[in-house]
Amino acid sequence: MSPLDTDDQESKAPDSPETGIRINRYISSSGFCSRRKADEYVADGVVTVDDIPAVAGTRVLAGQVVRVDGAPLFPDEDYVYIALHKPLGITCTSDKSDKDNVIDYLHFDKRIYPIGRLDKTSTGLLLLTNDGSIVNKILRAEGRHEKEYLVEVDKPVTPEFLSSMQKGVPILERITMPCKTQQTGSHTFRIILMQGLNRQIRRMCEYHDYQVRRLKRTRILNIDLGNLPLGEWRSLTFKEVRDLKALVEHPPTTQR
Repeated sequence: MSPLDTDDQESKAPDSPETGIRINRYISSSGFCSRRKADEYVADGVVTVDDIPAVAGTRVLAGQVVRVDGAPLFPDEDYVYIALHKPLGITCTSDKSDKDNVIDYLHFDKRIYPIGRLDKTSTGLLLLTNDGSIVNKILRAEGRHEKEYLVEVDKPVTPEFLSSMQKGVPILERITMPCKTQQTGSHTFRIILMQGLNRQIRRMCEYHDYQVRRLKRTRILNIDLGNLPLGEWRSLTFKEVRDLKALVEHPPTTQR
């Protein structure tokens, strides 16, 4: 019988590697919410196990991926938090059918998941973790978390261009949120966004007839790329993790 096709009797079976973990316990052990709230999410139809909708009594076996509203959960107390300097050509996905996926690139010994995305044609900071609660909090908080980028374009940067970028640009049938910019060279500038639309910076530049030559993310919230070499990763420090959790729990109106 599939772990998704359970009845009331089976749902009362003790948790074990053979029978799996009750779906509500699995969700609550990730730190995402209480068991009672987990039952509500299941009833609302927003919980999946390996992309199959969960029901009351569903049990989760080792290796299966549980998602709430599409975001993954990981009930693992031995959490890891990784900063990767993503190189060109690597895709920010855990989908093993993509031969360039970041998980195979890292060959990490735990199941981890990228927090957000960075274009395949971009480089820079990418965070990965097995702490599902922080993944959800960051992904759900669009418009509150700063991300900083260095951008090189195909023609000289002008004050008018940067001013327009700061005020907002019409892309994807909306106006982008106000952002911060600073010129760093004749063809380069720094930009700090508080949202993450698909190919946002490239689309914003294209609106002004600029083409992006290089795009590198240098910061996410309090985590800086620093001097981490291209293609290498490091574990976040205790202070970085503590401050990151504080920011996603209580994001200030403006960050640095």
